[in-house]
Parts: sequence; structure tokens; C-alpha cells
Amino acid sequence: MESSLSPELIWRACAFAVVVSALMSCEVLWPRRQQLLRRRQRWPANFLLLILDAALIRVLFPLGAAGFAVWSADSGWGLLNHLPWLEGLELILALVFLDLSIYAQHRLMHRWPWLWRWHRVHHLDGELDVSSGGRFHPGEILISMVYKLGVIAVLGPAWLAVLIFEIQLNAASMFSHANLSIPARADRLIRQFIVTPDMHRVHHSVVPGETHSNFGFTLSIWDRLFGTYVAQPAAGHVEMELGLPARSGADAQRLGSLLAEPFRSDSAAVDSR
Repeated sequence: MESSLSPELIWRACAFAVVVSALMSCEVLWPRRQQLLRRRQRWPANFLLLILDAALIRVLFPLGAAGFAVWSADSGWGLLNHLPWLEGLELILALVFLDLSIYAQHRLMHRWPWLWRWHRVHHLDGELDVSSGGRFHPGEILISMVYKLGVIAVLGPAWLAVLIFEIQLNAASMFSHANLSIPARADRLIRQFIVTPDMHRVHHSVVPGETHSNFGFTLSIWDRLFGTYVAQPAAGHVEMELGLPARSGADAQRLGSLLAEPFRSDSAAVDSR
């Protein structure tokens, strides 16, 4: 098992480096918005959270999601391990249902106050760029990992499907949060299939009705199918305010403040107007 995990870690690290480097370059060349909060105010905490989350998962879950999929298959767990699907079809089904499960988890993060405590750290970012795609509280990352392992145990996807999904999920998170300008016609076409930066930016609006919309990570179909799709922000992408009301300034970008955020007395409040 140990030898099968090293390639997983290498593939994920390489894919992450390539995607982040490419998107950062594109942000410089084709920015969507002028950022009021400078990178030096936001990037240290955002990337430190990313490093802390990755280290925590590697220590507490050394098998990783793909390794757990191998273990689940050996143990006879999971629906797909007991049905005679064609290998290619099974791979596609696994990727689709894993993406649906992440959409469902994201909606729960907004709906249940005790989950919102952890997830609101992500929404306290007063700007959006590639670094925002990895800005999650360690508590949320642990909850998400346990949830993901539960989905894998029930679904029974092949380890390759899980590996592809993990790489795809990280890439989609970075892409959808990028401060990247895409021509309107191209954006309309792309978002018919996958979540674009303009589509996901609506989700980070300070307007509650927009905050609680566009929950998809990779596939855009789920928001349309379940009625959570909002095409554009009311204020427009250039003028819209990002973050959470009165809590997304420079003080909310410090690592210590972000780590303590779930324990604030008002952190469980979910404004659903």
C-alpha cells in the first residue's frame, strides 16, 4: 500500500503546482477585478492555511482518499464494488457522483450553523483569487475528509477515480476562485458544463441571497438542477462587494484570527435572507 501512495502524492503535488502557476500568470495578464486588499494582506494566511490543512490530513489520514478506496475495495465495501459496470462507465459514474456529494456537502455547510462556523472562514476573504481556493479552516478540512471517506465507503469508487477526482477538485477550486477575466461569450459556453470564476464569484457576494447560491465546485449542472443557480450578481462583477458584511477587512485576513473564527460567539449565525 505504501508504494501506491507515493505516486498519488507526487501526481497531486505536480498537478497543483502546474494549475496554480498557470492561473497566477493568467491573473496577472487578464485580471477580472481591481483588488482593494493587497496580496501581502491575504496571501500569508491563505497559503499557511493550505499548508496546515495538507499536513494535518497527511498525518491523520496517511492512506489518503485513494488509499482508502483501495482498502474499501479489499474489504468489499461500496455499491460499485458489487455491480458489474464496464470499467470506463464506472469511472464516469464515480466522478459524477463524487462531484454531486461535494455539492451536497457545500449546501450543508451553509445550512447548518455548526458547519457554517468552520466554513465562514472561507467566506471572510475580502477578495478572490487563486489563493482563496485553498483557504479553509483545518476544522472544515477534517469534517470534509471524514465525509468524503464515508461517501467512498458507500459508493465504492475505484482508487483511480478517487485520485482523478481529488486532482480535479483541487484544480476546480483554484480555477473557480481565480481573479480571471473570461470573455462573456466564452464564459456562457463554459459554464454550461463547469463552474467558471464569474459563476462562483456570485457565491462570495455579501448579499445573502447570492452567498447561498452557486454551490457547485466542478460541474455546473447541480445548481441548475436543484434551483440554487444565480447567473449574475445584482451589483455586477466589478462593483460587487465580496466577503461577509463588516467582517472581511484586513483584520479578518490574519491567520490567528481565522483559526479562532469558529469559536466566536456570533460565528454560527447564518443569514439566509
